[in-house]
Amino acid sequence: MIGRTVSARSRIVGWMLLLLGAALAVPTFGITIVWQAELDRQVDARLLSEADKLRTFARTSRDPYTGERFTTGAALLTAFMAVHRPEHNSAFFSVVDGRADRRSPGPAPARLDRDPTVVALMARTADTRIRWLDSPAGKVRYGVVPVQMAGDHADTRLVLLSFRDQELRQELHMARLLLASGCFALVVAGLASWLVAGRVLAPIRLVRQTAERISESDLSQRLPVRGSDDVAALAETFNHMLDRLSGAFTAQRRFLDEVAHELRTPITVLRGHLELMDEDAGGRHRQTRALLFDELDRMRRIVDDLLLLARAERPDFLTLGQTSLTDLVVDAAAKAQALGRRHWAVAEVADVHVHLDGQRVTQALMQLAANAVSHTGEGDVIEIGSRLLRGRVLLWVADTGPGVAPEDRERIFQCFYQGGTAVPGRAATGIGLGLALVREIAQAHDGAVRVEEVPEGGARFVIDLPALHPTTEGTPFEQDSDSRGRGANRRLRRKRPAP
Repeated sequence: MIGRTVSARSRIVGWMLLLLGAALAVPTFGITIVWQAELDRQVDARLLSEADKLRTFARTSRDPYTGERFTTGAALLTAFMAVHRPEHNSAFFSVVDGRADRRSPGPAPARLDRDPTVVALMARTADTRIRWLDSPAGKVRYGVVPVQMAGDHADTRLVLLSFRDQELRQELHMARLLLASGCFALVVAGLASWLVAGRVLAPIRLVRQTAERISESDLSQRLPVRGSDDVAALAETFNHMLDRLSGAFTAQRRFLDEVAHELRTPITVLRGHLELMDEDAGGRHRQTRALLFDELDRMRRIVDDLLLLARAERPDFLTLGQTSLTDLVVDAAAKAQALGRRHWAVAEVADVHVHLDGQRVTQALMQLAANAVSHTGEGDVIEIGSRLLRGRVLLWVADTGPGVAPEDRERIFQCFYQGGTAVPGRAATGIGLGLALVREIAQAHDGAVRVEEVPEGGARFVIDLPALHPTTEGTPFEQDSDSRGRGANRRLRRKRPAP
């Protein structure tokens, strides 16, 4: 089987890991997103709180040196940053007339007050909305609070910074820990589910292995039934099915044997009585006696063909062995001469030994030869041959008769199908089992049979079989096919009986 399909055990474990992975990943990423949103809300609230503190400080505070209210915005912001330190991962700095003036004490993740681009951006900001800013320390949430004092014409503003990504580092670390622990849990769950699935599916594998060991000749295999769950019920049902199959096969074989015995016995009795009849009786009696003999022979052939078709599915139908194609073809051609007065010939032979059932293949060639005789006349030629071609054995019987109609070339190998005879004045014989037997013999060898149209007229029936374990003797056939065919014809002529 190409790329064997994924086992049920693997699919079960795969789906379990997929569900567990989704169950771990969705909350982890969901919690991370919620944490980030909550942190952004807290940062915004912190910045707004610092702005409110600045307004409160401006209303209530005095210059510590003069004791009077602040007269400049720069002095107010300097005093504010001296008494209000920013929280962790936050920083303040003042901008006066487009230049950074003072900054809050303490370390900061990044000195943005030294970045001219950032300072220029803060100096241009005209409202107090909270915005995002990219920095070397990651995403920064910032707000600008303008400060205007009476009598002070300087453009003064306080910049509030919160380094959000620095705040998020702890949450991201926790998320990574969750993912790592989830992956470890997936590995443990995968191993556990593999073991559990193996134990659950063990009876089903036993069903498959038992089914593989069952054949038509051995239906005695049974499954052990343990427990009372669904798997035990499956095993019990499988055993009941085997019991029914065994009974059916036994009944079929008994029926075939009984039918063969019951049909052969009256045929034998009738033939024995006919042979004891006086041959010197009148001409009418002799004609009746000959007709009865002919019908008895026909009935015997039908019984034998039916039995052979019934046995074709049995494992002991073939007896394989090394067979010489040369001897097989020449012997079949010699035996076929008794079927009718035709010009018999061996077209060519492959001097090779292959692994097949020589008796069954000879039987198939004889069936094809009998079919050729029934569709040809005394002046026609029937030839038998074999060839080894690209790892295949081709055996054929060709005749110079009327051929086979295109619409009949597939149906003639079906049981009980009889194509119209093309020989005038000749009635069809048999009940359409001969070519069906040829097909069964070919298929039993993992081969096929087909009919081909001959350009010179007539038909060629070809048995196409795999060449198993071929061994050649002497010169390969392809190098000397003509001389090998002539030698086979000489052997055929030596075996041909006198007319």
